[in-house]
Formats: sequence, C-alpha cells, structure tokens
Amino acid sequence: MQHFHNVEEIHLDQSWLTIGSFDGVHLGHQQIIHNLVKGAHDNGLPAVVVTFFPHPQLIIKEEQCPFYLTLPDKRAQLLGDLGVDIILTYTFSRETSQMRAEEFIDLLHRRLQFSQLWVGYDFALGRDREGDPAYLKDLGQQFGYTLKEIRPYYIDGELVSSSRIRKSIRDGEVREAAAFLGRSFEITGKVVVGANRGKSLGFATSNLDVQQEMVDIKPGVYACLTDVGGQTWKAVTNIGFRPTFGEGITSPRIEAHLMGFSGDLYGEDLSLRFIDRLRDEMKFECVSALQTQIKADIVKALHILGEE
Repeated sequence: MQHFHNVEEIHLDQSWLTIGSFDGVHLGHQQIIHNLVKGAHDNGLPAVVVTFFPHPQLIIKEEQCPFYLTLPDKRAQLLGDLGVDIILTYTFSRETSQMRAEEFIDLLHRRLQFSQLWVGYDFALGRDREGDPAYLKDLGQQFGYTLKEIRPYYIDGELVSSSRIRKSIRDGEVREAAAFLGRSFEITGKVVVGANRGKSLGFATSNLDVQQEMVDIKPGVYACLTDVGGQTWKAVTNIGFRPTFGEGITSPRIEAHLMGFSGDLYGEDLSLRFIDRLRDEMKFECVSALQTQIKADIVKALHILGEE
C-alpha cells in the first residue's frame, strides 16, 4: 500500500477508483472496498481510493468540533489492510469546495487513468454538489470510465453510516458502534504524565493525550483492550472530569488502568479498543468509596473481557 497526500506525486497508466470520505472504514465502506479490490486485481489493475482531509463537511459548513472516527494515517492503514494499493488523502480546502466536478475529475483522471469509478448512492462532489452519480455517469463518456453506483448497506434494517457511528460513540454505545464498524472503536494517544492519583489509589493509570479532532466519546468508565510489547492487556478506562477530587477541569481526561501491567509507558503511543461501557463517571464522598468502586469495575471488566 502507498499513501500519498499530493495527486501530482502519482502517475498510473490504468486503475479502478473510488472516492469518498471513508471515515471509520465501516462495514458499508468495506463492502465497496472488497468488491473494488477484487475487480481491479482480477483485471490486473491497481485499486485506488481518494479520500479527503479535512472532512468536506467541516469546511463547507465551517464546523469546528471533535469529529473523526479515524485520522488519515489510521484510515490509510485500514484501507491498505483491505487490499487497496494506493490511497490519496486529498487536502480539502475552501478552494477545493469551489471546483467544478468536471475539473476535479479531469485532475484525477490525468494522474490515475481510471476506467472504473465507484461511488456511493448519496455521493456528490464539486461546487453546489453538482457531481452526483447521474452527472458523473455522463462525464464517464467524456473521460472513458464506467460509473458504478453503490447501494446503501444495512444491518438489521438500519443504515450503516459514519454519522450514525459517531452518534453511537457520543452516546457511549461502543458495542453498537463496533457492530457497524466491524471492529471495536479505537482511540490512540500519547501517554503523558498525570497527577499520579491512580497510583496513590493502588491502581496505576496511563494518561492519554489524544488528538482533539477525534470524535468525543461519552464520559464514563469502559472495559478496553490494548496491545503493549506484543501482548494484549485488559484495561479499565475512565473518561471524565475527576469530580471526586474537585479539580474543575473543563475537558475530559482519558486514563487507563492496564490490569497486571507494570512498566513505564511515558511518551509511548497507546491504542485503546473500547469493548463495553461499565458505568457513568461518579463523584464519591471519600477515597475509600472510590477504591471500592474501582475494584468492582475491574471485576466487571474482567468478566466482560474474558468473553472477548
């Protein structure tokens, strides 16, 4: 897999292409990618994905908020794992949003020479969203490609979409999110020095500094899995504001207790896979009550994670 950030760095003689945001690379996305890769490879051609960062919605609607299920490098890794040969993460700007659909297709076609273009049923690109599937099909006659429009993907009658998964995560429904993603929702952050309160309570924790673009997950206590040193560790993760200690912090902190682990992870990148939500964050009247609850959380997490 090759990951590019500039279309001018790519020059192909032929390819099959799909375009979309692909945030999360969920089960609906995976259906498109599996079929695109198989078709391209059966014809001896590379499978190419063009995706965007920032997400067009954030630029067009001028939103600034935690949003992403996956950032570009993780998204590229997931797409590569599905067999995609080339990923172009195209920088989406205000200027990009004003490009005509024909202009953008011409730019891509000159570099990628795609003979197949696969897009979702609700896809549109170009100024005023003029490049819908019907318009892109007509452009195919000019540029020499065939358009394939992908139908929506449902699980138990519910449409699988990135926006639906974001809502599940913001609601703390991580099992529901996993059912749509096809894997557990994951957060990666750098382990930083914290207040060492977990250690003083008898439950050492790793405090994560997470990129602010990632979608907010509902505060609370979660059962998680993480990989360190080639081994998978079970963890209890608290996301919240530490109300018991009255710190008055304004943004949630993420701290994970890796059960049975001893070692120094400061400065390391740690990825947490969220398996289930245990409870809301609570304020305790005393430290001993908090310690008792943490012990109960660990027992519950071990029961859940033992089934994973």
